Amino acid sequence: MIFSNMVLIPKCKSRVILFLWLLGITALLNGSAVEARIRRYKWEVKYDYKSPDCLKKLVITINGGTPGPTITAQQNDTIIVELTNGLLTENVAIHWHGIRQIGTPWFDGTEGVTQCPILPGTTFKYQFVVDRAGTYLYHAHYGMQREAGLYGSIIVGLPDGKSEPFTYDYDRNIILNDWYHKSTYEQAAGLSAIPFQWVGEPQSLLIHGRGKFNCSTLTTPSLDAGICNATNPDCEPFRLIAVPGKTYRLRISSLTALSALSFQIEGHNMTVVEADGHYVEPFVVQNLFLYSGETYSVLVKADQDPTRNYWITSNIVGRSAPNTPPGLGVFVYYPNHPRRSPPTTPPPPPLWNNTDPRLAQSHAIKARQGYIHTPPSRSDRVIVFLNTQNTINGNVRWSVNNVSFALPHTPYLIALKENLTHVFDQTPPPDGYDFQNYDIRIVQENRNATSSNGVYRLNFNSTVDIILQNANSMSLGTSETHPWHLHGHDFWVLGYGEGKFDMFNDPKKYNLVNPIMKNTVPVHPYGWTALRFRADNPGAWAFHCHIESHFYMGMGVVFAEGIDKVGKLPSSVMGCGETQGLYRP
Repeated sequence: MIFSNMVLIPKCKSRVILFLWLLGITALLNGSAVEARIRRYKWEVKYDYKSPDCLKKLVITINGGTPGPTITAQQNDTIIVELTNGLLTENVAIHWHGIRQIGTPWFDGTEGVTQCPILPGTTFKYQFVVDRAGTYLYHAHYGMQREAGLYGSIIVGLPDGKSEPFTYDYDRNIILNDWYHKSTYEQAAGLSAIPFQWVGEPQSLLIHGRGKFNCSTLTTPSLDAGICNATNPDCEPFRLIAVPGKTYRLRISSLTALSALSFQIEGHNMTVVEADGHYVEPFVVQNLFLYSGETYSVLVKADQDPTRNYWITSNIVGRSAPNTPPGLGVFVYYPNHPRRSPPTTPPPPPLWNNTDPRLAQSHAIKARQGYIHTPPSRSDRVIVFLNTQNTINGNVRWSVNNVSFALPHTPYLIALKENLTHVFDQTPPPDGYDFQNYDIRIVQENRNATSSNGVYRLNFNSTVDIILQNANSMSLGTSETHPWHLHGHDFWVLGYGEGKFDMFNDPKKYNLVNPIMKNTVPVHPYGWTALRFRADNPGAWAFHCHIESHFYMGMGVVFAEGIDKVGKLPSSVMGCGETQGLYRP
């Protein structure tokens, strides 16, 4: 390794670091030299006909595939993705989910927040540093394109010479998803229609891009007799080959459009060791519950009868979806034939409406001893977000504190940096709701809400508490699970609770000793979740429900912090709204 024997004295250390950074050949970490690499990718995003669940439909692919290519890197590497939009009639943008974009907020990939969309036929270059090891994701962040197949994984390893606090023999990656047969355009049109047309439950569940729809259940005959073909190799079950006695690290992620999921491997325990890029105090599960936007690593040992294969299953929880078949894969014990089906029926799923085991898993996720990032003991600001379903001028919307979010035509980051105060509402949204009088368990008599594109301005380096409060929707007895994702930051998960958050007593129960840090977290039905984060990353950052239809319908906010510390914006992120004519490829 270059300079591996160099001894640095304090006066010279910063100069040597700067010198090496300018050369682009090394980065110094903890006083030792570690090579940092540049990882280059060239992607074309376009539509292809695919049959991930046996039914052929148009799918958004990267270089012809979905899921897209896995980005593999080491901590502190630079990722460069040259993305060409080949969709012909659609814009696109890609968000690097879990990557904090320190120093590059304009490459977060959130259309309307950090950049203008990438126009058809143009090429856009994303360039950012992956500053922390772990399991992350990327996906479309324009309209509802994510659920059309535009997603993939980012796997960041530790620098050479560093080791993790657990051991395993093999590393595998699995993305879970749900799958709709209607196009995202059809779904979006229904969500915006009067009367409202809900997207419904998914037709299939995919395990790493593969599922199985029952073609015999098609209600309308297709002109194309081959549109649903159960023998299509595209929908062959996902298979994971396991060598008996070996331990596997499975990086399991969820990018569902709607569904909360349970995941299990028949007859095998899973030890949870990582969540959203942070080490977890290990605990054992047979069912792993995942919410859209979450990533986990689990350790699985191939220690069962090696003469047979075992089912891998995913099932919907939190919603009644009797017509959605489970996602099915096969855990294949080598040298059994991969196509040999397990001799059993798939294991039964957890009860879809039993929240107790899901809440128990949420409580069980703590930071691993030796890897605890202690949170600040108190916050500078508390913001309570009441999650509600409302109507605005006859349209059904999702809202936060009775305000439904709408994106402006000029991205926030550009507007804030260039002081374009007229392009979005300068009145900040509310920090709370009528805590004393609001009953979270009933359908409200007044269901009207307002729409706003205002932002929450946070003092730079301040500590902010967010309380996510769930409530009844506009259907009696219904409170949905909402997974909330924060861009540009990780947050400490201080606690979960049932019922209405008590601002006087519940903070006394916060876990300030070993809270896990995450970027995505659920708020359970009729419950609350408490988060804390430092507003220490200059930029404009989305915080939103990761359910595609819910964010489309207004369930999100934007935080602005340290805008004066944001560097010069590249002209490539411009070209829309008030920035038309400023775009330079």
